[in-house]
Amino acid sequence: MEKNKILIVDDNEQNRDLLEAHLCEFDAELEFAIDGADALAKTAAFSPDLILLDVMMPKLSGFEVCKQLKNSPETKNIMVLMVTALNELGDIERAVDAGTNDFLSKPFTRIELIKRVQNLLLLKDVSDENERLRQYIQKMEEESVVN
Repeated sequence: MEKNKILIVDDNEQNRDLLEAHLCEFDAELEFAIDGADALAKTAAFSPDLILLDVMMPKLSGFEVCKQLKNSPETKNIMVLMVTALNELGDIERAVDAGTNDFLSKPFTRIELIKRVQNLLLLKDVSDENERLRQYIQKMEEESVVN
C-alpha cells in the first residue's frame, strides 16, 4: 500500500518542526511549505492526501489557499486541516466557507492532532474508494449499453 502524503504548511519553522515530530508515528511521506504561494506549488508537485494548513501566513493566507484548492477540480478532494491560533467563531466560519475539512486551534495536544489526522486520512481513503467504485459502475453501465 502506498504511503499517505502529508503537506505541512506554516511560515514558522518551530511550528513545522513540532508538527513533524507529532506525525513521526505515521508511515507517511512529509513535505513542507513556508507560505501560501509555496503551498500551492508544493501541492501541484507533491499531490498530498492531507494538508495541515496554517492560516496567518505571508503572500496568501490559509483561507485563500484552501479556497483555491477546493475550487480546483485537480485538488478539491485533498483533505485540509487548518491549524491556527485563530479560534474565534468568525475564523471558524471563514475556514468552513473556504472549504476546510477540519479545524484545529493552537495550542493543541498531540493526541488531538493525531486523531484528526487519522480521521481525515481514513475519510480520504473512503472517498477515494467510493470514487473508484463510481467509475467502475459507470464503465460497466456504458459497456452494457454498447452490448
